Amino acid sequence: MPSKADSCAGFLRSRSHASGSFGRVDETKLTRRGSLAGLAGLLLGLAGWKAAESEGAGPAGVASGAVACVLTPEQTEGPYYISGEKYRRDITEGRAGVPLYLRLRVVDASTCKPIRGAAVDIWHADALGVYSGFGPGAKSRTFMRGIQRTDANGLARFRTVYPGWYRGRTVHIHVKVHVAGNVVHTGQLYFPDSLTDKVFRRKPYSRRPRRATRNANDFVFAQGGRRSMLGLRKAGSAYVGAITMGVNR
Repeated sequence: MPSKADSCAGFLRSRSHASGSFGRVDETKLTRRGSLAGLAGLLLGLAGWKAAESEGAGPAGVASGAVACVLTPEQTEGPYYISGEKYRRDITEGRAGVPLYLRLRVVDASTCKPIRGAAVDIWHADALGVYSGFGPGAKSRTFMRGIQRTDANGLARFRTVYPGWYRGRTVHIHVKVHVAGNVVHTGQLYFPDSLTDKVFRRKPYSRRPRRATRNANDFVFAQGGRRSMLGLRKAGSAYVGAITMGVNR
């Protein structure tokens, strides 16, 4: 019979994998909110789970590294954040692009337990690299933006499209996590360049070739981006992207 730790690690692993140029961007000012930077991935380590059930759990356990469920580093909010977005799952507003279903899980970094009712706030460029509310997208302040609350398993779900690129940045999604009215995490989520290359051969992405900035030469990705990579799988003509974000409540 598998141990409790093995079963819990397996549970999180299975849940985590569930179903031209528009101006220069200045994102050099990095921010740190209330979340701790830590280990990446979608799998809880056995040692981390045991620590969560012991007297060593809690902030001291996180600080010492005994708890291994702090998964995503803090990164810059960037210049395109708009507060007070809509609570909705589908944020596409009919805009073209390869469908992308996001499964974003929020857990307590001190206990590794899912957080219910956290508000997960995301925003990103559309397939042509345009942000709503800015530049060519200024007529709308809502496409590719939305908020969802996590369920009992700490999971927030979104339907969007694979983001496009814009000058100076690799492909990414911005995310904030709010718990009890407080911002506990500000970060960015990334995609493997090999997959992005494949997606960008399809329309409408193929209208904008010559993407220059990739993960390896992106100045924000260099600040912990490897620990913020989405786990991605194909689902018909769409992709499903998943990650677990540990936050300090």
